[in-house]
Amino acid sequence: MILATDAPSASRPAPKVLAGALALGVHALFVLLLVFGVSWQTHRPEAVMVDLWQALPETSPPPARPRPPQPEKAAVKMPEPTKAAPPPKPVEKEPPPPKAPDIALEKKKAEANRLKKLQAEQAAEEKARAVEKAKAEDKAKAEDKAKAEAARVEREKQVAEQKRQALLRQMEAEELKQQLAADTAANEARLARLTQARAAASKRQAEVASVVGEYRDQISAKVRGNTRLPDNLKGNPQVRCQVKLLPTGEVLSVRVTQSSGNPAYDDAVVRAIEKSSPLPLPSDRDARAAFVPELSFVHRPKE
Repeated sequence: MILATDAPSASRPAPKVLAGALALGVHALFVLLLVFGVSWQTHRPEAVMVDLWQALPETSPPPARPRPPQPEKAAVKMPEPTKAAPPPKPVEKEPPPPKAPDIALEKKKAEANRLKKLQAEQAAEEKARAVEKAKAEDKAKAEDKAKAEAARVEREKQVAEQKRQALLRQMEAEELKQQLAADTAANEARLARLTQARAAASKRQAEVASVVGEYRDQISAKVRGNTRLPDNLKGNPQVRCQVKLLPTGEVLSVRVTQSSGNPAYDDAVVRAIEKSSPLPLPSDRDARAAFVPELSFVHRPKE
């Protein structure tokens, strides 16, 4: 510690500031040394070896310290320190005499040990057999369970397949039934249309035949009106002629295909047909087809 005898002056402030900074740095360095020194030197305590004594060893008394000189007095003789008596030695006992071995007892013990060992081995074998039997039973149960499960799954598959087949058969039967119904309806409709067509064709044929017959009668009447029969004609002779006509009814040619046996009568009919041109023809196309392009004309004088 520095004691200043003189009063501080304003011209010397630097030494105090420098001294304060140095003191602060020293304290900080001291703290760091304490922290790091303690952390570096920390270690586990070493094991302590202790020797145990049954009796204390003989120790000699410590040497007497020299006493400071005292004023001269009458010399007093100090008694000598007494030594500690050594502890008495333990009396060793004689070992008891060995007993005679009991051979029968040893045999019994050996036999008992052998029986115990044999029983332990038998128990271990029985335990192992029981474990193996339990494992075999568990394995058999697991196999039976697996077989039962597989059989159940197979039965379910068979049942599902049977149901599917039955459903397919039912669907096929329904489809076949619907197809048969559709075919029957189509056949019935086709038969009805065919019947109607046949009826219409028959009706048409009847109408055409009626129109053809009507116009044949008209042509026969017209030809008969223009026929000049010969004087020597006897009976009711028949002559057939093939007449070629235009669509307008005009006669192109007349040819006798079947003579009546009377040439004069045949010629008279041919002349009458030519004179009757144009012949009356129906306006219906189907009926006119019976007259054009050729008409088979049969004539009898009395019809």
